Amino acid sequence: MRSSMTALRRTTAALRRLEAARARMDTRDQALARRQRTRQLIELGGLVVKSGLVARADDDRAVILGALLELAEALNAPGLGTLARRTRWRERGQAALRQDPDA
Repeated sequence: MRSSMTALRRTTAALRRLEAARARMDTRDQALARRQRTRQLIELGGLVVKSGLVARADDDRAVILGALLELAEALNAPGLGTLARRTRWRERGQAALRQDPDA
């Protein structure tokens, strides 16, 4: 009987260790996803500053958001010029990123 109780305690402890390890792994995955999202947001914010929108809009976030919403609409608009416009924007953006070694 004593050996059965000892084995049960060991099994229970092992199960708890396994559950704790799984919980830590889930937390690490969530933390990693959060860090990746934070990095993306910081990079995108840097692009907004680099584009000059912040200075030109006098740091008015409603104006910046409105401009970005119009840009999103332009990207979704059907038409023959959409691909050409996107290509032109990409080329301008790549040129601007090449000019700034910190980008």
